[in-house]
Amino acid sequence: MAYRLPPLSTFRTFEAAARQLSFKLAAAELHVTPAAVSQQIKALESYLGVSLFVRRSNGLRLTEDGSAMYPKIRDGLDSFAAAVESTQHRRPPALNVTAPPAFATRWLVPRLARYSAANPAVAIRISSNPDNIDGQSSQPVPHKELIDPRRDTCEVEIRYGNGHYPDLLVEKMLTPDYVLVCSPRLLEGEGALRTPQDLHRYTLIHDESIPAVDQRPSWRLWLKLAGVSGIDSERGPRFSNSIMVLEAVIEGQGVALALRQQVEADVLAERLAIPFGISMRSAYSYYLVMAKAVAEQPVVQSFRQWLRAEIGPLYGD
Repeated sequence: MAYRLPPLSTFRTFEAAARQLSFKLAAAELHVTPAAVSQQIKALESYLGVSLFVRRSNGLRLTEDGSAMYPKIRDGLDSFAAAVESTQHRRPPALNVTAPPAFATRWLVPRLARYSAANPAVAIRISSNPDNIDGQSSQPVPHKELIDPRRDTCEVEIRYGNGHYPDLLVEKMLTPDYVLVCSPRLLEGEGALRTPQDLHRYTLIHDESIPAVDQRPSWRLWLKLAGVSGIDSERGPRFSNSIMVLEAVIEGQGVALALRQQVEADVLAERLAIPFGISMRSAYSYYLVMAKAVAEQPVVQSFRQWLRAEIGPLYGD
């Protein structure tokens, strides 16, 4: 059935003005000017060919036609609102989380079942993006979706960087540290890796996932901390992705500097080993970044609280 109706906005304006018997109060409720309300009412009256209000110096009064129409319009708008509300209730709350690839793969995803178990109604989507690692700019710009609160799905980012993201709400999660990792096979048999000085026999793998060169983990600095000399800290293959670095190490292709918090599960599963107790503080930290407009949304709040619990005492380090 085709409905021939005036703009639905005129009905909403009429209902507010009829209920308040005041264009001024209706305008305040609808966040428009009284002149805009008057224009909407005139447009509706022109379409209907009748007067809906009697305008008096001391206020408004509904005409006979206006009085007859008001309860039906009110019931119709109530029906619209109920239909919208029931549809929204059926649609699960949604949350998109974007994170650096290695963090998403090695830290976030293995723990995600606990979040889903505690929040079964939330439709969560995890995506990884190397752009979530700060680059050369001193003021990196998170994805534009974070700045648009009109989106139906709440968007948050986990970023690895310096924490300077203007006009967004930023929560520091943790500052990780780098440790040397290797395959457990390298710790066994003749020629095993037993001391840092033994590294002259092994391939040094370089992680170049951080675009800013001066923020990357440095073999030169690690070897200096370990008191090792006579090793070319620049030799060895280079990878643009931390996941590739860890896979190469697991396969026994060499040793690498990796974030401790990203290899804990691999160490427990004996896919990787941390042979030495030497660590370097990362120049970057992990931050949860979101638009201020969505920070208090229940789905975002639940994720923020869950992250705090997972990170535990390290949160805000």
